[in-house]
Amino acid sequence: MSEKFTGSFTQQEPIPDAGIEAALRVLRHGRLHRYNTAADEISETAALEEEFAKYTGVKYCLAVASGGYALGCTMRAIGIVPGDKVLTNAFTLAPVPGAIAALGARPVFVEVTEDLTIDLDDLARKAADSGARALLLSHMRGHICDMDRLMAICNAAGLPVIEDCAHTMGAAWRGTPSGRHGVMGCYSTQTYKHLNSGEGGLLVSDDPDLMARAIILSGSYMLYGRHRAAPPPEAFEKIKYTTPNISGRMDNLRAAILRAQLSDLPTQCARWNALYRVLEHGLAETPDLQLISRPEAEAYVASSFQFLLPDWPEPKIRTLLARAAARGVELKWFGGAEPVGFTSRHDSWRYADVQNLPQTDRILAGLIDMRLPLTFSVEDAALIARIIRSQVSAVLQGEVEETDIVLSAD
Repeated sequence: MSEKFTGSFTQQEPIPDAGIEAALRVLRHGRLHRYNTAADEISETAALEEEFAKYTGVKYCLAVASGGYALGCTMRAIGIVPGDKVLTNAFTLAPVPGAIAALGARPVFVEVTEDLTIDLDDLARKAADSGARALLLSHMRGHICDMDRLMAICNAAGLPVIEDCAHTMGAAWRGTPSGRHGVMGCYSTQTYKHLNSGEGGLLVSDDPDLMARAIILSGSYMLYGRHRAAPPPEAFEKIKYTTPNISGRMDNLRAAILRAQLSDLPTQCARWNALYRVLEHGLAETPDLQLISRPEAEAYVASSFQFLLPDWPEPKIRTLLARAAARGVELKWFGGAEPVGFTSRHDSWRYADVQNLPQTDRILAGLIDMRLPLTFSVEDAALIARIIRSQVSAVLQGEVEETDIVLSAD
């Protein structure tokens, strides 16, 4: 009898009891706005910023309304204006090029490698020739490139680097936390990320001028003195009258929920990686299935799982997706012509210039993606691996079942 998985790929763990209690305290006193504090009270948001700065080893931290807001705020802080070109990964999610386009800037896409990281040779060419003013680097799906070489390329070209760490909170390259290589690092606390507040974001930097600008941009008015993980007052004096307020603050309710989760993050990261390794082991040496290599220098947090089906035609991939779905395994395909949910590719972002990216197109054509929520057990991960392996084998052997017939009739 065929095995079937009955879990949910979108069900996250509940907020921990400590977070629920902290949220109730905020609800009971009613001071949800980050600057609405009682005498001598440290707001939940200011405390979260201080704690996250300590966690990442950075000087300054700002909590904002979303990861996408963090990306836009950092680009404004470094001086990106309408018409500027900004380099970014061709393989990423829509909020990344969307943040560039929302500023009136122009995304310039850099090819992806089979390791699902930015192609550093293509980056070097485009850093020299494109006229771009910055790199918005997406550590897409938790895969970190050779950050030493990337920073050498960008430093030589005079390109500031902003890191999109939506999928790499808790990860590192050669011991340096993700988000600490560039001038600013951005994180998301949306439900499917490593800390969950529904929506939310954090940005970090060691640069006092950039962070002062970001704090005022976020809507601090002249209350920046209530920030604890912030630059000294003189950094604000230089720009407080010339920096616009583009409100995107985090509130105390979400900050309270996040503070309780932050202390558990190392344990949660280890749990994700345990699931990942079970899947990796279960799918090793599956015919026609290529796993993604992870370099030794990368300390990853694998909250999702990817594999490649090189040179598979579209009908075979769609058959695999249908067969896996019939057994309860929800696979996402980045090669589809139309965006589906959160999954899209560069040619569906029609607010960006059309660009020729043959290497990325070839890789995305066979790229399969899957979430790994912590509601899964290691036994669940082993079952999912067996189902994927068996269905890949069945497709290769040309087996036909009812789901395949239904698919072909659509």
